Amino acid sequence: MEEELFEQRTDLSQLNASVEEIRAALSKVIIGQQEMIDLLIAGILADGHILIEGVPGVAKTLTARLIARSVDAGFSRIQFTPDLMPSDVLGTSVFNPKEGSFEFKKGPVFGNIVLVDEINRAPAKTQSALFEVMEERQVTVDGTTHKMEQPFLVIATQNPIEHEGTYRLPEAQLDRFLFKIEVKYPTLEEETKILVLQHTQRTEDKVFDSKPVLSAGQIISYRDQVRKLFVEEKLLEFVARIVQGTRNNNALHLGASPRASLAIVNSAKAIAAMSGRDFVTPEDIVRIVPPVLRHRVILTPDKEMEGVSADEIIKQIIHKIEVPR
Repeated sequence: MEEELFEQRTDLSQLNASVEEIRAALSKVIIGQQEMIDLLIAGILADGHILIEGVPGVAKTLTARLIARSVDAGFSRIQFTPDLMPSDVLGTSVFNPKEGSFEFKKGPVFGNIVLVDEINRAPAKTQSALFEVMEERQVTVDGTTHKMEQPFLVIATQNPIEHEGTYRLPEAQLDRFLFKIEVKYPTLEEETKILVLQHTQRTEDKVFDSKPVLSAGQIISYRDQVRKLFVEEKLLEFVARIVQGTRNNNALHLGASPRASLAIVNSAKAIAAMSGRDFVTPEDIVRIVPPVLRHRVILTPDKEMEGVSADEIIKQIIHKIEVPR
């Protein structure tokens, strides 16, 4: 009888096998950066867009390309530049003289996985072209709505250091990203391994050799499994307390929105599924809160001048709340 009580309610064996295959494929090319890889996989499972921030040369774009190659679905890449127009992203209506009418030519945003490189290089007008498609999975051009094929995922990269010729992303757009992943420099050991790997075999060859692990249909199926995972009510209250804590904190000028609460729950489910569990634990929530909230809160000018990071404030907020057991 006891065995029946603790039996898995959802069979996650196939999902876990696919996750391990993706990790193994990426580890052949990417040294270290395990947290970035796990969060990218979690973003796919939780149906959320991802913003990757890091200095040049830390494999942001390479990792995004490898993730895209691991999925047997449409991939497109858009290099954002200051002269990029919204029509260059969404597409435009072109006159067809044979038919005597205009027809819509789809832009590069019409893919299953869309890599937007250096998203903060384009002005607000072009950045806003992504607003509707990221939130509603559709594009409206000349009064006609075009639905995106599922799955649809935007992975964007940006450089936090270089500010000349860049345009800061508006808060409304940042809020549409499930995670903001901050990529750090590799350790000495990891950098040595990178040099050895590159010396023995070109990275581009390994990228070209990588094969798809997941089909579009599998992703949709796995997302449905993740969505059905069990979350205790006391854990939902724990999430609500964390998000509420960002709204009445003296160090924060802007707190997180209800969208953040939903993002924490959905991504915690994905992390639980990746761990082989069909239920969420407090540890899943604590782990996922920083990448979900760090881009959704704004520090007060005083704290910014002191050099305090959003992650530090978020950890303080979590520390003050009793973790449910």
